[in-house]
Amino acid sequence: MTADEIDALVMALPGAERSTAYGEPCWRIAGKFFARLRAEDASLALDVGDRERRDMLVEMEPEVFHLTDHYRAWSYVLIRIAGVDRAWLETELKARWRKVVPAALRKAHPGLT
Repeated sequence: MTADEIDALVMALPGAERSTAYGEPCWRIAGKFFARLRAEDASLALDVGDRERRDMLVEMEPEVFHLTDHYRAWSYVLIRIAGVDRAWLETELKARWRKVVPAALRKAHPGLT
């Protein structure tokens, strides 16, 4: 996938907006941090729910999933966008959207819940 394809997937989610975090481009959902694309290694930083799941992804597909020390304490995984499966990523983005979106917006889009 490309950065433009990732942007299109994220921006298709209700409430999505382009923003910055710590001076770097990111996406927010209804004002809450959602994900960021790291230009330094063409990876998407995305919270996958818990560190055990994150570690399993890194172990199973290290050519796609990786970490830096900065993300080790959280449940974020770094996803090399060139090698990620589009269907998998779309499912993960929707799952993350359900976690961060305000209840009213979630209820307004029952097809994503």
